[in-house]
Amino acid sequence: MPHYKTPLQKILFTLESVVGASRLNACSAYSDYDATLGATILGEAAKLAEDVLAPLNRTGDSRPARLADGAVSTPPGFVEAYGAFATGGWSGIAADPEFGGQGLPHTLAVAVEEVWQSSNLAFGLCPLLTHGAIEALTAHGSDELKRIYLPKLIDGSWTGTMNLTEPMAGSDVGALKTRAVKAGDGTYRITGQKIYITWGEHDCAENIVHLVLARLAGAPPGTRGNSLFLVPKYLPDAQGKPAARNDLTCVGLEHKLGIHGSPTCTMSFGDQDGAIGFLIGQENRGMAAMFTMMNSARLNVGVQGVAIAERALQKALAYAGERQQGKPFGLQHEGSEMVPILRHPDVRRMLLSMQAGVEAARAICLATAVAIDLARHHPDEAERRRAKGREELLTPIAKAWSTDLGVRVASLGVQIHGGAGFIEQTGAAQYYRDARILPIYEGTNGIQAIDLVTRKIGLQDGAAVEALFSDIEDTIGALADGGSPSLPVIASALAMTLDAAQGATAWLRGRLASGKPYDALAGATPFLEMMGTLIGGHFLARGAIAASQGLGSGTGDRAFLASRLAAARFFAETELPHAAGLVAAVTSGAETLYASEFD
Repeated sequence: MPHYKTPLQKILFTLESVVGASRLNACSAYSDYDATLGATILGEAAKLAEDVLAPLNRTGDSRPARLADGAVSTPPGFVEAYGAFATGGWSGIAADPEFGGQGLPHTLAVAVEEVWQSSNLAFGLCPLLTHGAIEALTAHGSDELKRIYLPKLIDGSWTGTMNLTEPMAGSDVGALKTRAVKAGDGTYRITGQKIYITWGEHDCAENIVHLVLARLAGAPPGTRGNSLFLVPKYLPDAQGKPAARNDLTCVGLEHKLGIHGSPTCTMSFGDQDGAIGFLIGQENRGMAAMFTMMNSARLNVGVQGVAIAERALQKALAYAGERQQGKPFGLQHEGSEMVPILRHPDVRRMLLSMQAGVEAARAICLATAVAIDLARHHPDEAERRRAKGREELLTPIAKAWSTDLGVRVASLGVQIHGGAGFIEQTGAAQYYRDARILPIYEGTNGIQAIDLVTRKIGLQDGAAVEALFSDIEDTIGALADGGSPSLPVIASALAMTLDAAQGATAWLRGRLASGKPYDALAGATPFLEMMGTLIGGHFLARGAIAASQGLGSGTGDRAFLASRLAAARFFAETELPHAAGLVAAVTSGAETLYASEFD
């Protein structure tokens, strides 16, 4: 199986020439950030990913986590790999220096996240959730909880989890049954069961910090009555070291389609006297705190889509260069030799579709991260507000569009392998199996589409989406000033898709305003696909402009720049027209859906 190679050049190009990471210099917290620092950090991450994590990817798939007597053993090599990860300080590169973090841009942490997830997605889920716990605790935890728990989560000696889902409460978290009772000493007793808890129990860290949604007696119905609690596996002693075992147990491991190396646990809280929990934020306000963690996780799951697609692309490209099959058209005479399938047009079409999609999704995720940093730290209030709108608008798109892309690219990877892709020995099937969970967890992609339509396109009274459309219009204008003949082609396709998206947005907002939400919801998923493709095309177009300028000036790697230009044009010619054609699907309404025989 070809070894994973970190796409440093592509990531750095996206950061600097596509999503404008240099804008972070306006923030005093990141005034020292530059491309050199980004390259250095990513280069060090690449060493760990390529030398330690990637070789364990197949091990985790073939020798999954095991449960015995409430204890989970992770796949061979995972404990040592996590030790190297924690020792390297990777858990806290963007965390608050007050608690031991490095204080680097969130954007850089997201770029590094791709490296972990590409090299070993099952392993990468553990630090992904820990990062979310750090975010939630930093934003909503008491000073005492921060003092005790943040340094341990940040240095990687403890890990974090998210406990929402229950047997009868999945996407509808307002239906959860887990209970919390005040104990009289400032703590709470938690009882209930949570399912599908990623890395809920394992042997890689000395303690596990569970963030658990539960309901207090007399709480308001639905999500308004949820509270969030910190429930550690081991209760810290006076010195902050793990001591007494808390009343919680892993009672089951799921046998899954993919991500076998990641323990997916059924957790039981309070089978004896009740698990001791500590309130995060305010009573009955748990969703505000949990959404901090969920939004962090949603962006990083989008990054997982990019990562698994990149890994599938690398493998497919290597195979296509080695596999001899068929003869060139026009040379099929007797005695002519077979050629690598890379020479065949249809295989090249699939590979370019994979490449362009990966680059588009990578840009969407990194642009979301840049918006997060600017919203938190930019000195100008108006810019912070604009960036916050952009962050909230892009988050559901980054999660849903990128993970759908991950599944599609992994599927194309299997296709390029042909029959060899359908058997496990080649490894292509693992990427497809691993990718399939991504559109499901951390809020299904259908939920992301509903969020986009019902909340995000109306943000700031529509100003957030209009600001995005304005930026795309600026890109279309800039394309006209370029020197490459590809740029007008890209401009035309981008303008057509933008016009379609503007019309669809107006129609959806009109339906919501006129009291016809089901019409809007019926078109939510195709609308998210349209918007993701439009935004991806927009970022590829910005990359094409930068590439054209570099080629014109004779600076940079000509082959690399030419490839960026080709990917952008291919996307404009094949994907953008498809997105523009989704208008009918978006605006057809709900009547046909409810005329079916399903009921």
